[in-house]
Amino acid sequence: MKRLITAALCLAVLSVAATAMAEERGSKDEAVAMVKKAVAAIKADGKDQTFAVINAPGGPYHDRDLYVVVYDLSGKCLAHGANPKQIGKDLLELRDPDGKFFVKERVEMAKTQPSFWQDYKFLNPVTRQIEPKSMYLEKVDDMLVGCGIYKPS
Repeated sequence: MKRLITAALCLAVLSVAATAMAEERGSKDEAVAMVKKAVAAIKADGKDQTFAVINAPGGPYHDRDLYVVVYDLSGKCLAHGANPKQIGKDLLELRDPDGKFFVKERVEMAKTQPSFWQDYKFLNPVTRQIEPKSMYLEKVDDMLVGCGIYKPS
């Protein structure tokens, strides 16, 4: 009987831990909503003002492992909600750990699709681990606005 109770307690603890881990990660719906919010702000308030808000630590475009990024169609980073060192850099040749040119790929995808999901691997700013990532992007004028989710390995 003690073993049964111990097993039940272990399962309960694992269930609570799994729920807590899931809550630390953003969802696809949350990523899409964040992109749409950023796109609306760019259209209403202009690029400069919106980029400043996107780049602000702890701002409305950064939630747990979700953050907004903006690129021009040549691969230059215009705004980045998690890594200000990327802003202003040409990232077209950036590769993920598997060698995938993910910025180049998203620029190419934008030529034929106004919005899309893209998969690659990237450093999760919360876990500090390289993880599979899926980013939702929307083309707005001459820019790509995106937000991605990290998927458990």
